[in-house]
Amino acid sequence: MIRGARWPGDVAIENGLIVAVGVVPPGPGEQVLRVDGDILTAGLVNTHHHLYQWATRGRAVDSTLFGWLTELYPVWAKLDPDDVYAAALVGLTELALSGCTTAADHHYLVPRGDDRVFDRIAEAAGQVGIRLHLARGSMDLGEAAGGLPPDDVVEDTEAILASTEAVHARLHDGDRVIVTVAPCSPFSVTPRLMTESALLARRLGLRRHTHLAETLDEEQAVVQRFGLRPLELMDEWGWLGDDVWFAHGIHFDDAEIARLGATGTGVAHCPSSNARLAAGMCRVSDLLRAGAPVGLGVDGVASNEDGGLATEMRQALFTGRLRAGDPGNLTVRQALDLATVGGAACLGRDDIGVLEPGRRADIAVWPGDDVQDIADPVAALVLGPRRPVRHLLVGGEPVVRDGIPVGVDLPRARKELARVSERLS
Repeated sequence: MIRGARWPGDVAIENGLIVAVGVVPPGPGEQVLRVDGDILTAGLVNTHHHLYQWATRGRAVDSTLFGWLTELYPVWAKLDPDDVYAAALVGLTELALSGCTTAADHHYLVPRGDDRVFDRIAEAAGQVGIRLHLARGSMDLGEAAGGLPPDDVVEDTEAILASTEAVHARLHDGDRVIVTVAPCSPFSVTPRLMTESALLARRLGLRRHTHLAETLDEEQAVVQRFGLRPLELMDEWGWLGDDVWFAHGIHFDDAEIARLGATGTGVAHCPSSNARLAAGMCRVSDLLRAGAPVGLGVDGVASNEDGGLATEMRQALFTGRLRAGDPGNLTVRQALDLATVGGAACLGRDDIGVLEPGRRADIAVWPGDDVQDIADPVAALVLGPRRPVRHLLVGGEPVVRDGIPVGVDLPRARKELARVSERLS
């Protein structure tokens, strides 16, 4: 039982599920967590991340996407599974401290074909205690064949498909670790990888994810290569539907937004990364009106050095209002929805993202003592000062207690990650 919150009130938990919300008197023998004056929300859902990038923050800080990638690909080629674990451990802990209980990690770099990187990411998530949507990313189109990535960071198509199936077999449990099929982007993959990945995902009952419509450079490259706009290409490859969500989704026209809504295809909105790379501003309110699921994504912290999810609510709000020139274009409650129920919809989950009976007890408790003078608790959360959660529960189990991660010695993990970053320099 969590009792005394300013909003929404008491929450009763049993066997990892929420059983009551509101004014709920504690039953005999129940454990009670007092959070008087604090703010309770559903745990936040991160729909797009690259955890390995925690090892390479602060590079190419004045570059566009293609220039940024060109500088960083040779650095990322040096990564090994232990490096990826060190980055994921810090990254997932930082996400937990920012209120995140579920994170989608799009990992598309598998140097030397060593797919143990996915096991190490899952290991880090288990240690931190949050849910992981593990996107088995991939690239099979190197520079020699007309792609952007160097040849030494791409994989063989057959090896990717076999590894994706193997990663699913050994890691996917349908709850704490959910595997996703996720070729990287139109400028780093072959048509065969996209179409066969779609078939594999459908056969295994998995969701699909890729980058799309992030920059005008990407759009131009796709039009030159295929004679189609990026979304038209995805449609041709069978990559639209309610089992698909795209990262970024900035450069869609009106007809494409209507198509996304009609097919139930989701978009992971990454406002801070988009601003850092000057990629553009996603048409979030238009997508929502069309019926497309929209969630928030931190993206990699090589393009969003903050690495927390809560700040993306504010950035999404500001971006939406600036794009439209209208404060009503995106409300504070819509911003919170993007971070919770909208993110859950992108990931195909109806068991998280809302505080109501029957949902999983994934709960963030936010300090309320420094925002008591802000009349609206949601405005206090979205527009108020940035700070870590006081408590975080996943399935009713503590992940953060009194602002301290339960399963990770964060100062020690940061020191280990600093050693990795120095070695990669």
